[in-house]
Amino acid sequence: MQTRPWWKLKTIVHWPFVTSQRRRLSWVQLAGHKGSFKAGEEGTILKKLSENEKLCFEQFRGDALQAFVPGYHGVVERDGESFLQLTDLLGNFDGPSVMDCKMGVRTYLEEELVRAREKPKMRKDLYDKMLEVDSQAPTPEEHRLHGVTKPRYMQWRETVSSTHTLGFRIEGVKRPDGTCNTDFKKTRLNEEVIQVFTDFVAGDRNIIKTYCRKLEEIRKALEASDFFKKHEVIGSSLLFIHDHTERAEIWLIDFGKTTALPEGKTLNHLVAWQEGNREDGYLWGLDNLLQLLSSLAKA
Repeated sequence: MQTRPWWKLKTIVHWPFVTSQRRRLSWVQLAGHKGSFKAGEEGTILKKLSENEKLCFEQFRGDALQAFVPGYHGVVERDGESFLQLTDLLGNFDGPSVMDCKMGVRTYLEEELVRAREKPKMRKDLYDKMLEVDSQAPTPEEHRLHGVTKPRYMQWRETVSSTHTLGFRIEGVKRPDGTCNTDFKKTRLNEEVIQVFTDFVAGDRNIIKTYCRKLEEIRKALEASDFFKKHEVIGSSLLFIHDHTERAEIWLIDFGKTTALPEGKTLNHLVAWQEGNREDGYLWGLDNLLQLLSSLAKA
């Protein structure tokens, strides 16, 4: 199992932590590009401005999902750059455990796939990433050229994890001692996912039951949400947070790739994705996740 110090983590949960002993906000770059996050005023963080994400937060106001996304406090300037000011979701927890689950059957927009096909080129960096996960994954020709195209990598990447089999995948887990694990690239079977959640909550079924209730509330909000019906939700995560008091919360985060549909169009979010229909499989993944956690709660 791959365990790294939390402060060295490059790709995991996208939120900083409050150092309660010092009574000040202590932010950490946890994901995305360097410089994407800064400390905000107490109780908030600053996330580098994405106009697309800003638009999403503005549209959440008054929507059924508003209670399940980070509080949005407008755009602020810091060091010559623009940032979204968001509520720090971890601020009220004591030494929280955190899990990031990326939702949906794909993590790329259809338009990204189309663009990647326009001028395909063999990329060694993506070939190396593929080798890290599975040395047998590249074809003989890709091995010979030491490269894979971006469309090939994008589609292959989803097939090795539970994104393909369950409609969600675990991106990373942070433990109360500050260590984290991001070694979930090949976690795809029901039994494997259940084991990760069992370890995550240290076998505490009360926390699992709370998570199940939260997921049911989110499911109802998604069904009632006008925003959800009218958007292709790609690359968004559910953020699971709990601590030793058995308090537990789930939040919807990351909307940089969430894209509005053409006027009059809606998505089902359960129908299988076929290129062109823009379905993201979000609800299918949520239902599978809820089913797995419900079985764990009854175990």
